Amino acid sequence: MNTPICDFVKNYKDSEAVRLHMPGHKGKAFLGFEGLDITEVEGADVLYTAQGIIEESMANASSLFLSGKTLYSAEGSSLCIRAMVYLTAVFAKEKGEKPFILATRNAHKAFLSAAALNDVEVEWIYPEENEGLISLSLTAHKLKNALKSIEKKPTALYITSPDYLGNMADIKELSEVCKEENLLFLVDNAHGAYLNFLDENLHPLHLGADMCCDSAHKTLPVLTGGAYLHISKSAPEFFKAQATGALSLFASTSPSYLILQSLDRANKYLSEGYKERLSEFTKEVEALKSRLSQKGFELFGKEPLKITICSNNYGYKGTELAGVLKENSIFCEYADDDFLVLMLTPENPQKDLNALEKVLLAIEKREKITSSQPKITKPQRGLGIREALYSPREVTPTSKAEGKILADYAISCPPAIPVAIAGEILDKAAIETLLFYGVDEVQTVK
Repeated sequence: MNTPICDFVKNYKDSEAVRLHMPGHKGKAFLGFEGLDITEVEGADVLYTAQGIIEESMANASSLFLSGKTLYSAEGSSLCIRAMVYLTAVFAKEKGEKPFILATRNAHKAFLSAAALNDVEVEWIYPEENEGLISLSLTAHKLKNALKSIEKKPTALYITSPDYLGNMADIKELSEVCKEENLLFLVDNAHGAYLNFLDENLHPLHLGADMCCDSAHKTLPVLTGGAYLHISKSAPEFFKAQATGALSLFASTSPSYLILQSLDRANKYLSEGYKERLSEFTKEVEALKSRLSQKGFELFGKEPLKITICSNNYGYKGTELAGVLKENSIFCEYADDDFLVLMLTPENPQKDLNALEKVLLAIEKREKITSSQPKITKPQRGLGIREALYSPREVTPTSKAEGKILADYAISCPPAIPVAIAGEILDKAAIETLLFYGVDEVQTVK
């Protein structure tokens, strides 16, 4: 597979052209990569009106993911999420309907801002009593019950899978329900770009999603910010025709050519033995998970490249385990009182796995900690998301905010999942949850 963007930029760099254009570093090495950092000079194509090397590169990506259309984002999956929600809103309005999305409550904040910007109504599917805010399970049965409980039919179902803790939904089962109900099916697959290349293809597009986003940089060898917006071959033609415009509506007109080159180079990498390397690596990770389980660690989720430890059952807070790893120069993706999340890829050599195993197996099991994680309840809504976000606001200590309407998102990153949502009336349970996650102040509607 060729790399048209990389080839053009390298040739431009090697030509020693006089750069009387952006960016301001003029190709001089301040950090070392500036020679490859260009703008839309003649021949470099333009991302959102691509007709040359970028169009060719995105076609390569489409062939790898077997999509109807794959487009690049140099601004992460957040841009793709905004585009998906916008496309859904326009699609609904073309049918004479008010845009309405049914979504799982563990959505990334980008979905919330997209809903507000596009004036989309959202109905939430909440976690079960034994589930937390970050991860929840959605089955076909639960989806059917949710659809029965709401008065009007949504335009689309929106879910996050894999979620931040590595829980994976049964995409095929859910897609069948969506087809039966004539719903669009949107998936935030930010953590799962690699799923397309497993021995058993578990990518949402392959399993029935109409649209999904992948943060390529999270699990593939791509620079931070590189992402894909995928449109299924079976999705209405409207989405393929309008997707580029949807991205450009929210995107910068100066995309990073370093990120575009990284996405371009990834196509070649993924086409040359990556599937075989991934297959071998996932077996090594699975064997490591098995040895950790034998030691007494309780693992969560089924995502192949993520190791999530339920730390309380081993007698530690996740933050404590993360601290032990840090002392040994091993840095985790995420840790809280209940979980430790470790993300691996085939770019981790065997010595990384050996070092992780050595440190974890040396930690002695202690008496189980009884989790005090607050229950996630369904609060009353005082205002719509958009109305609350655009309301006059004031800062309120969380401990004194009971009964007030939240004017923003109460959030920490990672995992960038709002603890409470704009427009909700903060009740006692919400206050306890906010304080548990360290949110000491909130913005409330005046």
